[in-house]
Amino acid sequence: MKKYFLQYKPFLLFLLKFLGSYVVLIFIYNSYLKSFDANKNEVDGFTILVAKQAEMLLTAFNFKMVSGPSPNDVSVVYYVSGKPFVRIVEGCNTMSVMILFVAFVLAFSGKLWKTILFLAIGVLTIYVLNVLRIVLLTMGLFYYPEMKTALHDIVFPLFIYGVVFGLWVMWVNKFSDHAKSF
Repeated sequence: MKKYFLQYKPFLLFLLKFLGSYVVLIFIYNSYLKSFDANKNEVDGFTILVAKQAEMLLTAFNFKMVSGPSPNDVSVVYYVSGKPFVRIVEGCNTMSVMILFVAFVLAFSGKLWKTILFLAIGVLTIYVLNVLRIVLLTMGLFYYPEMKTALHDIVFPLFIYGVVFGLWVMWVNKFSDHAKSF
């Protein structure tokens, strides 16, 4: 047993760091979410921020819409011509994707300042690309409503997870101290 532990020690340490940081971050995020009353359809501030920033970009692109809280569920709704068009729910804010990204980078940690800088740049990149994703998805659904499933369920998730995967590969190959031990 000791032989296997020593043989797989780098992988086991990675797994322990990843799961530990992921569980802690998810716990913190879920505690934050619990501070909003779902029974009163209260949307968390981070989701509102993402929805408002996407709305600002859509308006800058001359897309005629307004947003507001949903009276029926926990979401921000984009209204086009006075009718509900798109809902932005908590899952649209990519916080869970950012948590996954952070946990992976921490599990493959490098020098402290490199890690902090890469995490900041990576989370900011994910955030900005997510706002753009919401903008493009909203416009795509407006102009190509028949493509809803393909755009929402396939194209844009592949895009955002593809970027995260690319950031992970960059981290492991260029910045992580552990890259050579695996």
